[in-house]
Amino acid sequence: MATDLTPVPVNPASLPKPSGYSHGTLSGNTLHLGGQTALDQHMKIVPGGIVEQFRQAFGNVLATLAEAGGIPQDLVSVTLFLTDIADYQAHGKEIGQVWRELAGPVYPALAGIGTTGLWQPEAMIEILGVAVIPDERLVRPASA
Repeated sequence: MATDLTPVPVNPASLPKPSGYSHGTLSGNTLHLGGQTALDQHMKIVPGGIVEQFRQAFGNVLATLAEAGGIPQDLVSVTLFLTDIADYQAHGKEIGQVWRELAGPVYPALAGIGTTGLWQPEAMIEILGVAVIPDERLVRPASA
């Protein structure tokens, strides 16, 4: 098990450059994944509704996970912040298909929380999580 618990930022080049936050923070084998909305490379929320926003936001989470050597099965907890729970529920089957496409059939502990707004006004979802990555796959960022 990784014994260096010093927090190290994890910021994939494929995601927008963070300012005042990190996309993830690695401590030992535990990766805390910062909240991701549906921002694309151009710092714009993707259009198309909750399903496309889920795809982009979850893809952003998975990009940070992969940067540290993780895979979706390493996720132990995921929290969804939603501006419209009813809309999310109405598209649950489609969102489930996107989850399985991106992460497979394994599901971590999951919570969905309704909120009145997110950092970007047009964002409908923000996803954060926690992963535990086995030593044999763990990649500590160069800044470590």
